[in-house]
Amino acid sequence: MNELCKNRMSGQVEVVVHPLVLLSVADHYNRVAKDTKKRVVGVLLGSRTKNHVDITNSFAVPFEEDLNNPRVWFLDHNFLESMYWMFKKVNTREDILGFYSSGPRIKENDLKISALFERFCTNPVFVIIDVRPGVVGLPTTAYQAVDEVQGEGKEIQRVFKHVGCIIEAEEAEEVGVEHLLRDINDPTTSNLALQIKQKKTGLDGLLSRLTEIRAYLDKVVSGRIPVNNQIAYNLQNILNLLPNLNVDELVKSMLVKTNDMHLVMYVSSLIRAIIALHDLLNNKLKYKNLDDILDQNVSGAETAAALDKKEKDAVKIPGSPKSGKDATSETKN
Repeated sequence: MNELCKNRMSGQVEVVVHPLVLLSVADHYNRVAKDTKKRVVGVLLGSRTKNHVDITNSFAVPFEEDLNNPRVWFLDHNFLESMYWMFKKVNTREDILGFYSSGPRIKENDLKISALFERFCTNPVFVIIDVRPGVVGLPTTAYQAVDEVQGEGKEIQRVFKHVGCIIEAEEAEEVGVEHLLRDINDPTTSNLALQIKQKKTGLDGLLSRLTEIRAYLDKVVSGRIPVNNQIAYNLQNILNLLPNLNVDELVKSMLVKTNDMHLVMYVSSLIRAIIALHDLLNNKLKYKNLDDILDQNVSGAETAAALDKKEKDAVKIPGSPKSGKDATSETKN
């Protein structure tokens, strides 16, 4: 969020993606390109105010490309125009803002697709939405095509520039997302386990980013790619913000604070387990004689039912001895 505020102050483009777009892209990928090496491409709809791009909707577009020859590709722009005017009838405020791709990386055709979308909007944005289930961190990465001079005396080239991107939801969308996550979240999992899982996910994301930074620096040192001054400035800012672990007082204070936090978490979990065991024992003591009483009642009822049944069967048996009054009447006859 701080980065986006800086982007607003500096006039840089910022992109906001809503959850409905993520669901639509995931559905598009599962229907068309699941378990394949293909990717899907679609149109992004929403509103734009100066440098703020708010993407609220999207729709799929037929797209094909040759995996062996990247120059061969096809995007049905006639279908695009027809679908856009149909969406325009439903919501007149939604305009074409750019296009999306399931990526997960930028490909050679994306610059040509961006040039095609300049027919429908000015400065189209390109958002890569990673639909892979094991992705750590935000699944969205936004770009915008700009003209850049690679060096003095060289021609201007069209390249993608990274822009800030976040995921935001309105109140109605938040309610819908919570209903969708009902079947995913496990209500039996404690808050402590959830916090540990989130911290592990964050550490995995940090490790992947550090690995990516290391790979980039190795390529720069070996001369395989030219140095990017903006990336070098960002790395320098990151290093400047890191705490100085050579100061003993700082290290001691960090360890003390960390140990205090872990102590509170440990004591809280221990108290919760003891209270649960205490309630279980009280429940057992309260109802320890209830099982014996129920067993006695059940056995007594079964015995009474068996005696009643035996008496009834004895009355219904043919040829059984009759009562004395009946026998006297039969003798007189």
